[in-house]
Amino acid sequence: MVKLVYCICRKRGISREEFIRYWAEVHGPLGARIPGLRKLVQSHALPVSGDHRPADFDGMAELWFDDLAAVLEARRSPEWEAATADEANFVDPTRSAYFVSEEGQIL
Repeated sequence: MVKLVYCICRKRGISREEFIRYWAEVHGPLGARIPGLRKLVQSHALPVSGDHRPADFDGMAELWFDDLAAVLEARRSPEWEAATADEANFVDPTRSAYFVSEEGQIL
């Protein structure tokens, strides 16, 4: 399995609560329709009282596929295009990061 990881920041002017609601209730269902997707997880950053370092990102999305061929095939789908287009509604692409990975479990 391979995993796509997106570390994302919300668009300026969108509250944390609205960002999480939109991502979970609107964007999440769009992403779930991507063909070949085996697992989709959203992780929402938590504010930590007393932490002197704020989070670098507002959240992380993880998308699992069987292999790289499945990723490339998914990227050609209308479902992928729809999910990508929707990111403009809540994601700041200038403050976000992305990579393709293969997990190595330690514990």
